[in-house]
Amino acid sequence: MLSERMLTSIVKAMTKRELALKPTNETHMPPAHPGQKYMLYMHVPFCERLCPYCSFNRYPFREEVARPYFANMRKEMLMLKDLGYDFESIYVGGGTPTVMIDELCETLDLAREHFSIREVASETNPNHLTRPYLEKLHGRVQRLSVGVQSFDNDLLKQMDRYEKYGSGEEILERIAEAEPYFDSLNVDMIFNFPSQSEDVLLADLEKIALCGARQTTFSPLYVSAATTKKMATTLGAMDYDREYRYYQIIDGVLAGGETPLFDRTTLWTFTRAGQEHRATVEGDAVPEIDEYQVNYNEYPAIGSGSITHLDGCLYVNNFSIKDYNAAIESGRMSIMGKSVMSKRDLMRYRFLLDLYKLRLDKRAFCDEFGCDVAAGLPLEMAFMRLNGAFATDDEKELTLTPKGRYLTVVMYRQFLSGMNNLRDQARAALAGPERELLFGDGSPA
Repeated sequence: MLSERMLTSIVKAMTKRELALKPTNETHMPPAHPGQKYMLYMHVPFCERLCPYCSFNRYPFREEVARPYFANMRKEMLMLKDLGYDFESIYVGGGTPTVMIDELCETLDLAREHFSIREVASETNPNHLTRPYLEKLHGRVQRLSVGVQSFDNDLLKQMDRYEKYGSGEEILERIAEAEPYFDSLNVDMIFNFPSQSEDVLLADLEKIALCGARQTTFSPLYVSAATTKKMATTLGAMDYDREYRYYQIIDGVLAGGETPLFDRTTLWTFTRAGQEHRATVEGDAVPEIDEYQVNYNEYPAIGSGSITHLDGCLYVNNFSIKDYNAAIESGRMSIMGKSVMSKRDLMRYRFLLDLYKLRLDKRAFCDEFGCDVAAGLPLEMAFMRLNGAFATDDEKELTLTPKGRYLTVVMYRQFLSGMNNLRDQARAALAGPERELLFGDGSPA
């Protein structure tokens, strides 16, 4: 699709120019704004296996490294309390947050002691969907997202996940066992793997329909400059020409027809029909935070390699575990750089996130930025209108046509790829073995 290629090139150039990491001498995050609602993101960088497409800060799990890291992350969390922050929700990402389940539980229990936590969401891997883990997570974590990626055994072997996390059949059984322990269980899938055929994709969709999980996320495969070579070696070269077709299949199978199995929550998150409001805390509806960045405009983040979004800036924590620990133990936060977003950058960010959530409120946009979206982003609006992206384009809102949904998928995919390149910049500042982006069992690319 020509429009996809043009959009990919435009957003790629834009993120390269605008997501530039600059050094900073700041030792603490900006203080909280009174009355503002915040979410806290926690990053646990340890994994038992390191996937070839992942650019997040991650290290091979070693208990002697992970245990003091968790202790310092708890100290960093309390530094935010001293800055006036209160949190209504927590998202724990990684890495594999459940890699040391007792440390994770201690961290979440401490958070509930000090903050007004209504809900916790966490990521995990399929090998942790066993009763000892589930019983400890029950009541502590309301929303669990399990990284499955695919149920196809050949793909799992290519990704180096089969041996450690089990076969597709075993994972399917574990999902069924885990589902009752949580308000919402999300199965996190990826599409457009180079070796993924339409038959493999359809088989994955069939298993999603049957597995009983409340929610599923089908994100397109995206990479960074640092992971492209390794991914091509292990999985094959990327083919964006078929991405549109695969997205149409996913959207049609899950949310198409007169009686769809799932409802669209975002462009690539689907909630089982009739269960949109199932998750509640004390009788109140709680945020859908399986994708934390789409539910909060700003949020602080803790842990090595985490990225904070506050006051129009992206703050990046040190990617070195050693330097992260040293900073926290000296009483300061581990900020190694930041990227300052202009008003135009922030308008583009809001435009993208709102369309990703399927609707942009024009009046809210104008209230936030002091101008109409068409005046603030004339080129972006002209491109989308020219390509028939909007189903609704009146004085109140923008909604998307099927083609518009896919074009927004392209923008969001490329934005996330740009965020991965921001992580690459942070990693490039490291020295010694920590600079290597490791794969598999810990071998460098």
